[in-house]
Amino acid sequence: MDFRLDEDQQALRDGVRSFCEGRVPVETLRELERKPTLDRGLWAELAGMGVFGLRRPEAEGGVGLGAADAVVVFAELGRRLVPGPLVWSHLAAGLVDGATEGETVVGGLDLTGAQGPPHVVEHLASLDALLVLRPEGVFRLDPARLDARAAAVPLDPHTPVHHVKTLPQGELVGDAEGARRLHREGAALTAALQLGIAEATQELATAYAKTREQFNRPIGGFQAVKHLLADMFVRQEVARAAVYAAGATLDRPEVGDVARAVSAAKATAGEGALRNARACIQVHGGMGYTWEVPAHYYLKRAWVLENAFGTTAEHEERMADLLGASVRA
Repeated sequence: MDFRLDEDQQALRDGVRSFCEGRVPVETLRELERKPTLDRGLWAELAGMGVFGLRRPEAEGGVGLGAADAVVVFAELGRRLVPGPLVWSHLAAGLVDGATEGETVVGGLDLTGAQGPPHVVEHLASLDALLVLRPEGVFRLDPARLDARAAAVPLDPHTPVHHVKTLPQGELVGDAEGARRLHREGAALTAALQLGIAEATQELATAYAKTREQFNRPIGGFQAVKHLLADMFVRQEVARAAVYAAGATLDRPEVGDVARAVSAAKATAGEGALRNARACIQVHGGMGYTWEVPAHYYLKRAWVLENAFGTTAEHEERMADLLGASVRA
């Protein structure tokens, strides 16, 4: 399979990147964290661009593209740390009325693993609907009826969270296979967001290393810094290959093991996002630890995404099980 982007995908990537750079530039991150709820205007614009209905058929109001295109779009959203339950609202298109058009903001909880209470719900104050993935199916809940307590200081200032001790069963809107499918697709899209973080932090660190001088020369000329930047670039490229492969395999499952491809993407991109974000702070030196440098926003979002749709360790164990099963077969 050819994982290179075709001309249409490049145009799609460039269009989303241009929108994000103009609408959610890095300079506005501090302003966004002061807003207690989601920017509905931004959400409507994202819907107008087709972000949530990207994989829905055109006859049903969608764009009619595939997972390979979706991961390209979500990588761009990750590069600019666009806030909100992007993945869940995308997954909800076709399940929840208004999700495709951006009229209904949908969040979610993935309980297909071993997660127990208390549950953490992101962006609860902005949600119109909540999807819960359980082993037995997909359930819809009314977020307004949950007994929840807001976290005073969330890890990511752009991802407010509430703690919920108990969850009602909710309305069944999808079967067990549907829950497994949404989990796989959610993991792939989250991996794409992590890829965007790995790319953005690598670019941010490289740009700083070219301009910051020490001993009358750019710090990027020192071998130790070169090694850091080279490692960041390698992690970014490996993550991109894995994420693109997952998107392509979701579209054409006959070419490979979908579960293995998605787990590989989530594990690789998750590691790339976290390690590149940390390295970005290190390259910035003492400035990297200050509030003014945006590097900390990327690290915090990377920590949040690490726990979405399975951690790196969980997906590594899943890959080991799948490889072991294939060997025994």
